[in-house]
Amino acid sequence: MNFLIVIGGPTAAGKTSLAINLAHQFDAEIISADSRQFYREMTIGTAKPSQQELDSVTHHFIDSLSIHETYDISQFEHDTMKLLEQKFKEHSTMIMVGGSGLYHEAVIHGLDDLPPKSDTIRAALQLQLNEAGLTSLQEELKKRDPDTAQRIDLNNPLRVVRALEICRITEQPYSSFLGKKKNKRQFTPLLIAVAPERTSLYERINQRVDQMIAEGLVNEARSLLSFRQLHALHTVGYSELFDHFDDKYSLEEAIEKIKQHTRNYAKRQMTWFRNQSNYTIFHPENIAGITDWIRSKITSLKRT
Repeated sequence: MNFLIVIGGPTAAGKTSLAINLAHQFDAEIISADSRQFYREMTIGTAKPSQQELDSVTHHFIDSLSIHETYDISQFEHDTMKLLEQKFKEHSTMIMVGGSGLYHEAVIHGLDDLPPKSDTIRAALQLQLNEAGLTSLQEELKKRDPDTAQRIDLNNPLRVVRALEICRITEQPYSSFLGKKKNKRQFTPLLIAVAPERTSLYERINQRVDQMIAEGLVNEARSLLSFRQLHALHTVGYSELFDHFDDKYSLEEAIEKIKQHTRNYAKRQMTWFRNQSNYTIFHPENIAGITDWIRSKITSLKRT
């Protein structure tokens, strides 16, 4: 019997260190389900594991793409399933870690049959984005599909546009198409979400942003400025600094906006994972409790 330990939770909650700890205990390798960490040009702003952490355990899908390549959730599902098929010949347990419930669901259950893309609606949404700004799309998504608005990064135009495209094509919420298709998998998922107290989490986020700035995030963003139109760069940490380079904000204001937007995203992530009955929630520092829960689950499932 094969097991996939899935670790979710908000950004800066301690998912990376937990995944590495569990990988050592269960002789597992780690699959990153953080779509921002796929891109090798984006290192500081995506809070990738350190080189020491990467060297300690085999990681997959980190630095696997260039920002100039297109990649979506269906490709991630395909690549992950292919990888798991291979790795389960060597390991009985694998670990997937990331803060996006959509990426988790794609691997655990498979993707639903979504309607095809509409060039006309996509163009209309892009025009609205260019003329009215991302806020107008965010507000529309919140009205049409509150569940999706809670779980995705609302500062990522690509994800907002795709969700709204489905809403407009079908006149139904994008979320209504998810979770219906249950593909047979060769593994049993064990779903964990880590959630520090909110005050502690927000302190972690603020400290992480300060650390990113100290490590050179401003220079990293400046080196990517000429590629700002690429979807991969429409994300927190880079968008705010691009606006700073345009003299919309001072550097201090941009840093505060990065912290604010990251906290907002973390709050939505926490809300979504807490609302999922199939995830067991732990404090990230409760390593012993998490380990005991996993071992108990594996033992119980092997007996059935």
